[in-house]
Amino acid sequence: MATDLGELLVPYMPTIRVPRTGDRVFKSECAFSFDSPESEGGLYVCMNTFLGFGREHVERHYRKTGQSVYMHLKRHVKEKATGAAGGAVPRRRNGKVFLDLELNRDFNGEDYEYEDEAKLVIFPDHFEIPLPNIEELPALVKVNSVSAVPSDDQVTIACDAVLNAPSAYKKQEPESWEEEIQVSRHARSLRQLDNGVRIPPSGWKCQKCEMRENLWLNLTDGAVLCGKWFFDGSGGNGHALEHYRETNYPLAVKLDTITPDGADVYSFEEEEAVLDPHISDHLSHFGIDMLQMQKRTENGHHTDNNPRPRVSEWEVIQESGMKLKAVFGSGYTGIKNLGNSCYLSTVMQVLFSIPDFQRMYVGNLQRIFDYSPLDPSQDFATQMAKLGHGLLSGQYAKPPMKSELIEQVMKEEYKHQQKGISPRMLKALVSRGHPEFSSNRQQDAHEFLLHMINLVERNSGGSENPSDVFRFLVEERVQCCQTRRVRYTQRVDYCIQLPAPFEAATNREELLAYEAKLKDAEENMRAPPEPVRARIPFTACLQAFTEPENVPDFWSSALQAKSAGVKTSRFASFPEYLVVQIKKFTFGVDWVPKKLDLAIDVPDFLDLSRLRATGLQAGEEELPDLMPPIVLPEDTRDNSMSSIDSPEIDEVAVMQLAEMGFPLEACRKAVYYTGNMGPEMAFNWIIAHMEEPDFAEPLALPSMMDPGPSTSDSPVGATPLANSPPEESIAILTSMGFPRAHSIQALKATNNNLERALDWIFTHPEQEESDALSDMADTEPNDNTFSNANSHSDSTLSPDRDTSGPRVKDGPGRYELFAFISHMGASTMSGHYVCHIKKEGRWLIYNDHKVCLSERPPKDLGYIYFYHRLSSS
Repeated sequence: MATDLGELLVPYMPTIRVPRTGDRVFKSECAFSFDSPESEGGLYVCMNTFLGFGREHVERHYRKTGQSVYMHLKRHVKEKATGAAGGAVPRRRNGKVFLDLELNRDFNGEDYEYEDEAKLVIFPDHFEIPLPNIEELPALVKVNSVSAVPSDDQVTIACDAVLNAPSAYKKQEPESWEEEIQVSRHARSLRQLDNGVRIPPSGWKCQKCEMRENLWLNLTDGAVLCGKWFFDGSGGNGHALEHYRETNYPLAVKLDTITPDGADVYSFEEEEAVLDPHISDHLSHFGIDMLQMQKRTENGHHTDNNPRPRVSEWEVIQESGMKLKAVFGSGYTGIKNLGNSCYLSTVMQVLFSIPDFQRMYVGNLQRIFDYSPLDPSQDFATQMAKLGHGLLSGQYAKPPMKSELIEQVMKEEYKHQQKGISPRMLKALVSRGHPEFSSNRQQDAHEFLLHMINLVERNSGGSENPSDVFRFLVEERVQCCQTRRVRYTQRVDYCIQLPAPFEAATNREELLAYEAKLKDAEENMRAPPEPVRARIPFTACLQAFTEPENVPDFWSSALQAKSAGVKTSRFASFPEYLVVQIKKFTFGVDWVPKKLDLAIDVPDFLDLSRLRATGLQAGEEELPDLMPPIVLPEDTRDNSMSSIDSPEIDEVAVMQLAEMGFPLEACRKAVYYTGNMGPEMAFNWIIAHMEEPDFAEPLALPSMMDPGPSTSDSPVGATPLANSPPEESIAILTSMGFPRAHSIQALKATNNNLERALDWIFTHPEQEESDALSDMADTEPNDNTFSNANSHSDSTLSPDRDTSGPRVKDGPGRYELFAFISHMGASTMSGHYVCHIKKEGRWLIYNDHKVCLSERPPKDLGYIYFYHRLSSS
């Protein structure tokens, strides 16, 4: 029989691979389902791709790839015999078979023992070769094989390698490039100036160019400056490097990378990323104490320095002390906590309670699986369908058998809970490349929700996009306080963020008394009083959201100068599903994130109809559709006759391009013709013009463009809108695929500012031919404009920008609450999340793997609320 088995294996030996460095072996979970070696059908691991498949999905992989040899892994779980020593190491029949296998067992693992088995299976005829017999195969293969097949012990080596391979996910961690970073030689002896500089927790900008991204804090003098421009899109004008050349202060830290676990530090002198073991002390010199903060872990144990843990909050939100009834079946499957992953679990539970997400991924399950790529573990649609099916099928949330219940009752230890499903494969995929979500730290559920919406949009190739249900338009009305003129614009958003005005608390006197007692206790070294939670009406939060707010650095096109401006926001459309986030988290002056202790009487039914936008009103005068000047050198208005002088050219950008190897004169022309918009735009110009014969010739300026006829009320120094845009700018836009007429129209509307012209094109779809060719100076400037300046979500999310405009599902502004996510802990960087969802008229609590009927849903302590629109009837 062994000879027959050996002969069966010979034709497939060329397809059997030995896992190499970098190969991931998925031997604990199916790529299409949550089947594991503990499942009834076990798990099949392809001996060529090392992907794992459950019994229902292995045939699909065989048909798609033609791979015939799989290792079948099966784990038999048995309860320990009565009298077995508690805590003993579980007995295993084949000790080496499941080395480093991630277990999918229940939580009382010491009460069980395991018997593992493995065998090779040859498809399509399902010939099975038990693994203990594999050692007989090399000799048989040697006799029967031909010279073309691999070496005779390949099968044994491959099997041993698969069985002993580390987890597919554990293997990723030690390969991080961060392991290669060395400690800077300046870290220990770094000199820091005692200049009184204190860095605020937000609102940073470069001290030289006012840039607000890619900012670096010099650890010697506290200067905040921008970094260099790179091809990956991170921008900057090189002022941090320029500062080092002037001062020789060697170390800088990137501001948006500071976490309790470290930060990105760069050494200008060593010209590489470095480690700074004393980063906490170096940052505290400038008032940044975030790295000193400790955390509260997910199991509820308090580990921070707060002398009064939020015990009541944890108990109320998790409904502790109540006999919650566990539920099982379709839609009631829990999600395992992978360690600080509850932010992901709560968001995914809510998303898959929405019919649009169910239809997109679970309704199209077979089509998604059939058309999945060769590696389904790296396909977003496949992994979303897998998770959705796991949550909604009920296959992984089965109630206990009657016999099990009777036995547990007899033993007086009824504690049955479902095991839940592990989202490890999805988490690895959606967090790949993200500095925060790819870590094991706790994260902000709101930021992850926006991240998921962004991924859904990017991966929705067809017209069906379930995230459309969240999208809505916000109308922003900006008014110049001096001229009283207004501008109406629109932007896309997916969530409204409501402030929590403490001054509107209904128990304000009680809060003031608590503050007085707390201050007295601190002064007299006594125990602090019992905390008092602020109770704020939901109507006050809405009122604060709709009130006018100041616009920082407002530039009035009517005055052609900076002025005071105020902005109000209204709904230009109402989404089908409304997401409301309560601003519970803030930063103290010491950079320590703090959570506001408050309760809000969030209503079950919400009517926002009065917040519908109205647009330009009678009697209102619009601000001119002009943009700020590209550069603001010293005033040259009185020197108009010397317009032939040398043009303003950003020499820093020129040098950055020259360092890439381009001719210096070509770099100067590129920067000039792109209006000093930075190295990236100039680089695009170089690529578009490098084949021209005069590419490297010196910049030869023609006589200044005739300003053309200008009216008496034209702003001094402003380029008239009727001027023809520079041909170079038109060429750059047309090279990106935009029609020439549309490009000219965009440049005219934005004073030939390339960056703003790009925004204009995206936000102004082409009109009918007659309109598209009309001059923007003759059109009304109140077209819908969708700005990227969404301060809460622009780093994670970008609106739809197709020719038909953003898709919105507008309707009435009346809603009903159907879910909310709650947070417990001192900040979003620690603590725990749970969610409550209303299904079939009853509230349920989803707390990791546990799903129970809710007895008292704590609606007033939620963090993110989800409403669905009520029908107009």
